[in-house]
Amino acid sequence: MSAEAAANANYGSTASGSSFYAAMRILPHAQREAMFQIYSFCRQVDDIADSDGPRPERLAALQQWRDDIDALYEGRPPERLKDYVGSVKTFGLKREDFVAIVDGMEMDVPQDIRAPDLATLDLYCDRVASAVGRLSVRVFGLPEDDGIQLAYHLGRALQLTNILRDIDEDAGLGRLYLPREWLWHAGITNNDPARVTADRALPKVCAPLAERARMHFQKSDEIMKRNSRRAVRAPRIMSKYYRAILDLLIARGFAAPRAPVRVSKAAKIGILLRYAII
Repeated sequence: MSAEAAANANYGSTASGSSFYAAMRILPHAQREAMFQIYSFCRQVDDIADSDGPRPERLAALQQWRDDIDALYEGRPPERLKDYVGSVKTFGLKREDFVAIVDGMEMDVPQDIRAPDLATLDLYCDRVASAVGRLSVRVFGLPEDDGIQLAYHLGRALQLTNILRDIDEDAGLGRLYLPREWLWHAGITNNDPARVTADRALPKVCAPLAERARMHFQKSDEIMKRNSRRAVRAPRIMSKYYRAILDLLIARGFAAPRAPVRVSKAAKIGILLRYAII
């Protein structure tokens, strides 16, 4: 089964309806297969971290993924990673980036993240988003320096947008990713997710986070503009889609109650038509 078919089979409408899926479908076969392998890997470790299983079992399952990654790079890939051998060799995918993703997912497992300090939040974003970007830019074929910088900025832009979009959903899981220092600056000293998300001062925390996300989008745009359109068309589609989400969030505001925001189907099609065609 191809990596794309496996992703569809495992994740169904989540994969087929996502901006990721739409962006990756435009890639040549080898790149598309590699990206769906990366996607499948991320989804599997994320599903472990987000499951409601006992925390020790989840930690053990994530450690098994680390062991399997080590085995892959030692030339004895386990069954679930055998298809990755070609992509690792062809695109020079780095072991440390796969491990960083597992480490990032694990940050939610020993205990739910609640109001991390800014340094911890940035580390989390680097592991769960920019590490994925570092794998991805190798597949896209970007130059090394620009690829690493694009992964740094676009990964953080996407993850901060996710955090702002999912405030209430995360609170329902007992999680709070808003930075401690900015909560305190807004006069919010409690870290209980339900109480924080209901606090009238919450927009004072979200506004600078949205501005930080916007800055990272701008930096990633600068990098993509100086590179081949073909090399950056997939990350550009992701960027434009998530930037549209961020703009909708800012326009809606962050005071409770917060209605969900969605990019319209017409807007999604417009992004694809504009940036998928070279």
